[in-house]
Amino acid sequence: MSGIDGTSLAALTASVDVATMFRHLEEFAKRIKLSGTAEEYESFRYLRGVLDGYGYRTELLRHEAYISLPGRARILIGNEQPDCITHSFSRPSPQGGLTAPVIYAGAGRAEDFAAIDARGRIVLLEGIANPGASLRASRAGAVGQVHISPHEHIHEMCISSVWGSPSEAAREDLPTTTVISVRRDAGEALKARVLAGETVEATLHAEVDTAWRETPLLVAELMPESVPDAPFVMFSGHHDTWYFGVMDNGGANATMLEAARLLARERAGWRRGLRLCFWSGHSHGRYSGSAWYADTRWEELAARCAVHVNVDSTGARGNTVLTDALCSAELAGCAAEAIRIEGGQELAGLRMSRAGDQSFWGVGVPSMFMAMGEQPVAAADNVMAGVLGGGQRRGAGLGWWWHTPEDTLDKMDRELLLRDTRIYVHALARLLTAPRLPLDYARSAAALAAEIEKLEPGARPALDLSALRERAQRLGRLAEAIPPSADDEAVNRALMAVSRALVPMDYTAGDRFVHDPALPQNPWPVLDPVRQMVASEAGGDERRFRLVAARRACNRLGHALATALAALEAVTRPA
Repeated sequence: MSGIDGTSLAALTASVDVATMFRHLEEFAKRIKLSGTAEEYESFRYLRGVLDGYGYRTELLRHEAYISLPGRARILIGNEQPDCITHSFSRPSPQGGLTAPVIYAGAGRAEDFAAIDARGRIVLLEGIANPGASLRASRAGAVGQVHISPHEHIHEMCISSVWGSPSEAAREDLPTTTVISVRRDAGEALKARVLAGETVEATLHAEVDTAWRETPLLVAELMPESVPDAPFVMFSGHHDTWYFGVMDNGGANATMLEAARLLARERAGWRRGLRLCFWSGHSHGRYSGSAWYADTRWEELAARCAVHVNVDSTGARGNTVLTDALCSAELAGCAAEAIRIEGGQELAGLRMSRAGDQSFWGVGVPSMFMAMGEQPVAAADNVMAGVLGGGQRRGAGLGWWWHTPEDTLDKMDRELLLRDTRIYVHALARLLTAPRLPLDYARSAAALAAEIEKLEPGARPALDLSALRERAQRLGRLAEAIPPSADDEAVNRALMAVSRALVPMDYTAGDRFVHDPALPQNPWPVLDPVRQMVASEAGGDERRFRLVAARRACNRLGHALATALAALEAVTRPA
């Protein structure tokens, strides 16, 4: 990896100024920044002014996005009217409210809906409102949803599974139900009545303003001296907020500004440029800003963007756990070094999840990080365990104030903001100054080969996956065999070509120009048709139909591997 030497890097991260960052936070705390509002735009102007002062070339763009802003909400259950909120992309209720019987639907999983008749009903669901449950409720014919918060706080959420502004074809996947959330006590009382066999009707009132709006997007760039068209590292975070959003995403925005200030001092040693992007539409448009940028800057990003570093919700009180920071396999070494040196913890190596403003996988840009610190699993104020799941995770997401009016300046921790920002400065300094991009495609290829090996026994005899596995293994060997004597720029071009071929296979269904839904995905989702074939009964027509799609998936992956192999062969063959 190399680049900036250890002494200079330590001095750079030691220069992070938490007092400067808190001055930014005090500014962010002045405004509620709903996507497309005048208050948000004013806050974007503040960001631009700061970055202009640091010497960056800035551009404050405006673009149309499909934005959903929730308004007032009420729920009536007989004479009771518990506290509630509605959600971004809920359907507004009809005049006079939506009245229907309530049916319990568990956590809103596919098997939960398969066990009930939700048609014309309001489904009562466990946990924080989420796009997966909303999509299944819509498809099951439900007319409304009531979510039971896991505790006494109610969290704002975007419930659409459509990534970015919807196309005409994607409109059918927008939610069709009226959705509200209630506090745990009220939800548990309603659940007890329904499960006891009582027929309970509820009336939902929800005001939701969903429309195309003009939203801002700030781009700030600094390139290596005399190389205006060099490859660049994109460093991004959203600026829109729920309420004042001082943690989410003020902490991250303060981290971005401070990293920009410090890294600019090291410009003489940069091998590639730094481009900061501040998005709108993250919270109220399901990543509409970053998706629009990917769509409208696709060719430039494909040609020049080396790595995407994302940042969200840094520096919050109690967010002590770093091990679960997300990172793609090829960037795990860079991420682990920064977390070990600046945070004193070991990275667990968890796979990136389909969330955040990760809108660039189709382009083929590898990525690292989303949120940084998390609450410990045992924390009494755990809020996101139901959203993030368990497994090997040591963190439980963000604090109880996440997506509530309580996300205010008092939730920030100076020492943790300092720690998190140092991690980002460390990683970015490495990415900007390393003669060779720290992209470890041996690790990525090993992960792919392991996925293929799992499927091989079940795929035979209809489908022989050995050639794909062998290509993945050969790719790993080539990635480890790049000689130190090879030209660094040629190696970097080859590594970026490998990224363009493999990242879409690793993190999308395979179409580089369409954004997959904001729903959980398997590792290497390009292999999903093969997984579905393997899961079907041998000898049946279902397996035959699925085999057609599985063959095409193998062709798609095989072509990507061949492209990646050709790129690495060009820098590993003897002169």
